[in-house]
Parts: sequence; structure tokens; C-alpha cells
Amino acid sequence: MSNSGPGYAKHPEHTVVVTPFKGHVVVKANGKVLVDTEHALALKEANYPVVYYVPRRDTRMADLVATDDHTACPFKGQASYFSIAGGAENAVWSYEHPFDEVLSIREHLAFYPDRVDAIQVTAVA
Repeated sequence: MSNSGPGYAKHPEHTVVVTPFKGHVVVKANGKVLVDTEHALALKEANYPVVYYVPRRDTRMADLVATDDHTACPFKGQASYFSIAGGAENAVWSYEHPFDEVLSIREHLAFYPDRVDAIQVTAVA
């Protein structure tokens, strides 16, 4: 892989698994539906709770404002952040150029549950 995450070589026991989520994800903030999708990805990393990454195409991007904040993850890459217009700061993150191991999360967003009104997840059996 040409853009492999450095964390994988240093910590081979650390797992990050991305799978298509079979279900429906709705994200609400400021009384509006920001996301309504049946195309989310479920990212399970080590012992952390599952994080749902939703496609930008199913997100009201006009209600998000890019910030100048960034953080680095040795397993996923450099995260960029968005605030919700008229709402929570840095409530959303995205990996614009994720490492090869998690390339499928490119063009997807994740929301902090405590910075939105609700993240409703309904799995399909």
C-alpha cells in the first residue's frame, strides 16, 4: 500500500474494520435533519464504540461550515472538522485523504453524538 497508516506497523494488534451498515441513519441538529441515509459505513476500531460514517451526498452540506481545525490519527489519517451553521462547533469530522486501510471512509462524515440533537440508527435484520 502506498499510503499505509503508520499505526498499523507499530501496533499490529490494533484493529480498524469498516463495513457497509445495513440499516438507516438519521442525524438531527438545530431541529433539522442533516443526514438521512441507508448508505452509512460502520467503523469499528479496537475497543471503541462503533462510529457511523455517512456519505456527503446524503448530508445537507450547506448546513456545515469547514473549520481550520485538524487532528491526526495514526490509523485513519488527518481529520478535518466542520461546525454546524448556527450550532455546535467542530461537531463533525472527515478524513479527506484517509490511509489505504480505511480508504472507504473518504467522502464520508462522522458526527459527535453529544454535539447534535440525535443520531438515530435503525439496523435491518
